[in-house]
Amino acid sequence: MTTIINGSSPSITFSDGSAQTSATRPFQNRIINGAMVIDQRNAGASVTNVASAATYTLDRWFYFASQASKFTVQQDAGAVTPPAGFNDYLGITSSSAYTVGSSEIFLLAQHIEGFNVADLNWGTANAKTVTLSFWVRSSLTGTFGGSLRNDASDRSYPFTYTIPTANTWTQISVTVAGDTSGTWLTTNGTGIRLSFGLGMGSTFSGTAGSWQAANYISATGATSVVGTNGATWFITGVQLEVGSTATSFDYRPYGTELALCQRYYFKVLPAAGSIPMAVTTNSTTTGSRAFFVLPVTMRVAPTALEQTGTASDYRINAANANTTLSSVPTLGTALPNLVRIDSTVASGLTAGQAGSLESNSSAGFIALTAEL
Repeated sequence: MTTIINGSSPSITFSDGSAQTSATRPFQNRIINGAMVIDQRNAGASVTNVASAATYTLDRWFYFASQASKFTVQQDAGAVTPPAGFNDYLGITSSSAYTVGSSEIFLLAQHIEGFNVADLNWGTANAKTVTLSFWVRSSLTGTFGGSLRNDASDRSYPFTYTIPTANTWTQISVTVAGDTSGTWLTTNGTGIRLSFGLGMGSTFSGTAGSWQAANYISATGATSVVGTNGATWFITGVQLEVGSTATSFDYRPYGTELALCQRYYFKVLPAAGSIPMAVTTNSTTTGSRAFFVLPVTMRVAPTALEQTGTASDYRINAANANTTLSSVPTLGTALPNLVRIDSTVASGLTAGQAGSLESNSSAGFIALTAEL
């Protein structure tokens, strides 16, 4: 029996006229962790926003805020029931009733790597249409906003969506014709900036529904979440895909989703003193080096090593003798798939002896970042 591949829709038509829907297109969803299942940094703990710094919360999602302590971010905040088919969501809770200034910004965003959107051909006459879909719930009702932007933030598409009923999950779909102008990166830099406004000044708000040569992060007239004390705004099931129609959410295996996240952030959090974070070699009587092979090749060589900030949370275990660090571990030579972690103690190591870098308390961890 012969088969005909139907190029206009994801199906296979057989010669007898019957049809079989094909499997989901590979990497249909260009958003990573759209179902909010991965939270390496905080493991579900609440985070209070800081000011004027892009701060990652759940994996791949970060906020930016002009003022500190205006909201909290937490996986499954408020413990409400997610929409059917989802287990988790990202929750924003406003901490005050703040009036946003004209040049101030409060947002939640994900930057999509250029390699993952190169096929969209944005910036050319062959630019493809995409559809953004997501589930959202808020204690507020009305019109809310967001945008798609390029890396240089000189091309933007503000969009709006409506939440008609408070404290009820609503599925949103926004179709965007691909931009035929501007420069859109197709490398390991930022290909697309997706932002959801939580409160946006007029300087960064534009008319919704078209591409514009400006840095618009949200739409004019959008509701400000940070403008109401105690307001909540929850989101999950975020999907950006090729085409003019939203399709069912592209679920990926948990291990696959975790590996996609680890290209940008990787955290080791062992039980205190029981499992080595890395095997070490003592370079001197006070210094030790660990060469750590990463489980996933990162976007670029990691630019920072995160740790608790307290030296006593770490130790070198060599010849069954534990020596607490005198300063926190630091990042040495780094490649996208291999890094050197340097540790220092006051004294007592034997040069050339093997050992391990371990957590000396329940707080100890090491993490590497290569975020966009």
